[in-house]
Amino acid sequence: MPTDVQRLAAAVARLNRRLRQERHSELTPSQLSLLGTLRELGTTTPGAIAAHEKVRPPSITRALSCLQDEGLVRRETHPDDGRQVLVSVSEEGERVLAEERGRRDAWLHVRLRELDARERAVLREAAAIMTRLAAS
Repeated sequence: MPTDVQRLAAAVARLNRRLRQERHSELTPSQLSLLGTLRELGTTTPGAIAAHEKVRPPSITRALSCLQDEGLVRRETHPDDGRQVLVSVSEEGERVLAEERGRRDAWLHVRLRELDARERAVLREAAAIMTRLAAS
C-alpha cells in the first residue's frame, strides 16, 4: 500500500508528465524551465540562477549557451564587474515561453473547469503549499 508521500510524489510526477506532453518546442524540459526561471528572476548572473535552481554553475553556463545559440537569451557585460555577465530573456525567448505556456495553460484550464468549486479551491491551496515545498 503506497504511503501519502508516495501517492503525492506519483501524482505530481504524472501531472508534470502530462503537462509536458502539451509542449511543442524543440527545447528540452530543462531548457524551458531555465528560460522560465530567467524570466521570473529578470536580468541576472548565471551564478544567481544556479543558486536559485540549486545546481552547479557550470550546468547553468552550458544550458545558457545552448539557449543563446537559439537566440532565446541575451548576454551582456555586467556594468559593475567586467568579469561577470548578465543574462536575460530575448524577445524570441519571450515568444517561445508565451506559446508553450499558452498551450499548457489552455489544456489545464479545460481540465480545471471539469472540477467543482471545492476541488478548485483545494488545488489553489495545494499549489501554494507545493510552491513553498519546492522552495525549501
